[in-house]
Amino acid sequence: MKIVVGLGNYEPKYDHTYHNIGFDILDEIAKKLNISFTKKMCKGLVAEGRLGREKILLVKPQTFVNLSGYCVKELKQKFKDARFLVVADDIDLPKGNFRYKERGSGGTHNGLRNIVELIGEDFERIRVGIGRDIFMDLADYVLSKYDREYFAPIIVKVADEVLNRLK
Repeated sequence: MKIVVGLGNYEPKYDHTYHNIGFDILDEIAKKLNISFTKKMCKGLVAEGRLGREKILLVKPQTFVNLSGYCVKELKQKFKDARFLVVADDIDLPKGNFRYKERGSGGTHNGLRNIVELIGEDFERIRVGIGRDIFMDLADYVLSKYDREYFAPIIVKVADEVLNRLK
């Protein structure tokens, strides 16, 4: 089984903000797999489907970003042998770039730090660069709306990257 967790805040007012780019990428993957987010499980909203012959779960934690580890920990306990990949925004990468890592620290991302704190560093992740606005408070920036026209092709590209990594 493969589990992809996209980080974001569950309240609608956070839709299409930088911190919710993980949710938006999961929406794109769900569209490509023709599945929908209809189940609730382990503090997350889940879309269930197949990738080839294997089961795949797409999970949007229904905690705030900084507490995403609680959802991931429950999933890890329930699906011990699953392969986990987490998709998150990254202020330390240039806007539009993305980076895959097999394991590692949470870096400057509080949601990834929370996951590492609760389950350790042994999970794959793709971080999507959102850059920084040096004139804005960091919290205000990550919770601000991104340019959807600019990010639309990046979201598609990252969704394809996730699916290719999991094949």
